[in-house]
Amino acid sequence: MKAKKHLGQHFLIDNLVISQIIELIESNCSVDTPMLEVGPGQGVLTYSLIERFSNFMALEFDRDMVAILQKDIVPEKLIQAEFLSYNIENLFDGKEFNLVGNFPYNISSQIIFKMLDNVDRIPLMIGMFQKEVAERICATPGGKKNGILSLRTQAYYDCALAFDIPPTAFDPAPKVNSAVIVLKRKEKTLLDCDPKIFARIIKISFQQRRKKMRNTLKNIVDNIEDPIYQKRPEELSVSEFVSIAKNIKS
Repeated sequence: MKAKKHLGQHFLIDNLVISQIIELIESNCSVDTPMLEVGPGQGVLTYSLIERFSNFMALEFDRDMVAILQKDIVPEKLIQAEFLSYNIENLFDGKEFNLVGNFPYNISSQIIFKMLDNVDRIPLMIGMFQKEVAERICATPGGKKNGILSLRTQAYYDCALAFDIPPTAFDPAPKVNSAVIVLKRKEKTLLDCDPKIFARIIKISFQQRRKKMRNTLKNIVDNIEDPIYQKRPEELSVSEFVSIAKNIKS
């Protein structure tokens, strides 16, 4: 079946890469924890995972892909829906579940933010992203790739780049490299500040990322002379943004 460009489809065809992803998932995911695969496509991961993980479900938006998968997957384990708009509250009877998938590149960042909205339900995520996005998620303070995506994610998850995937592993071949990352939820997910203020301050700061924090936040924080406000947002860590969120004027 021909990939649909408007859905950001690129079918993974490299058997070695497929095996690497499956091995990574199996080595990190307990068989006792439910698993949701987003964007199974033609099922290159699905058929192996469904044998290993009995409490497994796949969520696919493309009806044509669902028609292919339905030939070999029982209906109870396959949902035709868009992940971003799908209500996951009732999945797996409210239990925690691991999230895996070769995520569509056109909605990959939104998938991360939905995961963050459900951090209490998702202890682990293993996914394939455009390499640039993967590097942004895993970025450390001080580099240009450190931003909203890395700070919001790393407030709740430990991030690791597992391996890169070349364009030749796909049909059609994308114009960019890809990478698989592993996100493991931290033991402590309650921030030492209001999480909404934390997220809002990060967003405000990166809207003017070239400015020092003292210029961006001078009207909404106390003690603007603190050295932390002499930095630009990309230089700050999660803990420093937590400190700023605690220092917001009432």
